Amino acid sequence: MNLRHIAMALCVMLIWGVNFAVAKVTVGEMPPLMVNAIRFGLVAIILVPCVKMPRDKLVDILILATIMAPFHFGLMFIGLTGSDAAAAAIAMQLSVPFAALMASFYFHDRLGRQRAIGMVVAFAGVVVLAGEPKMDGELLMLGLIVLSAAMWGVGNIQIKRIGDINPFALSAWMALFAAPELLVLSLLLEHDHWHAITAANWTAWGGILYMAVLVAIVSYAMWYHLLRTYQVNQVVPFSLLGPVFGVAAGIVLLGEAATWQKLVGGAITISGVAMISLYRPPPKPVPDENRAEG
Repeated sequence: MNLRHIAMALCVMLIWGVNFAVAKVTVGEMPPLMVNAIRFGLVAIILVPCVKMPRDKLVDILILATIMAPFHFGLMFIGLTGSDAAAAAIAMQLSVPFAALMASFYFHDRLGRQRAIGMVVAFAGVVVLAGEPKMDGELLMLGLIVLSAAMWGVGNIQIKRIGDINPFALSAWMALFAAPELLVLSLLLEHDHWHAITAANWTAWGGILYMAVLVAIVSYAMWYHLLRTYQVNQVVPFSLLGPVFGVAAGIVLLGEAATWQKLVGGAITISGVAMISLYRPPPKPVPDENRAEG
């Protein structure tokens, strides 16, 4: 990769990592489900006019939105109301082992010893994180973030079922379906909406714009460009830096404590995720008759 593309990959990881701190600040000002409803509404307004409607995939995208909107994004943002941004950045890395485990079950992908060990290591890191004294009153919220990571794995199964599709069309139409679902849930489960909207300061609205524009559109545009330009195994390792930036953002921007459980648990989790992400299955053996013919 040339220096410009390395800088682009690092920029994406910075955007994704800082997103946890931004989301933490935003849900401190506005209800988490309403934040997501507004965010997805903005994404839909920006992207839907720019992409073609995937008519033959709309039902599958609706199913994806129903999985991801309330059960991934909703649970993650609710969890952030009572958990550190740094802890959330670490716990969300469990989405990688969850996705690998579900792919092995639904699509019979070979798990392999290295990835199985990586899963154990990644979960062990979150167990270390959960042992932080501050987490005694936040285990439920951390649990919601872990459940959110599991739902990301379920969402990945649905994305595979959708098949070949323009990624921005997928994002646009998922956002269009997700926004009203989240709005209804917010109206049913949250309260004081008008007061939250009128009382929210510029950091809350800036956070929503950050998540809608920089995270959902700009960063993914750069990431997809890198994936189209280089082999996946050249690009994906950069994703391991996301939680590093996330932990740093929580500590530097929000003043969260840099406890040994957070640092050690994060390092263990990232190591496990690396074992999964960097695993390359061995080539299939060539049948004897083919070798003889060669």
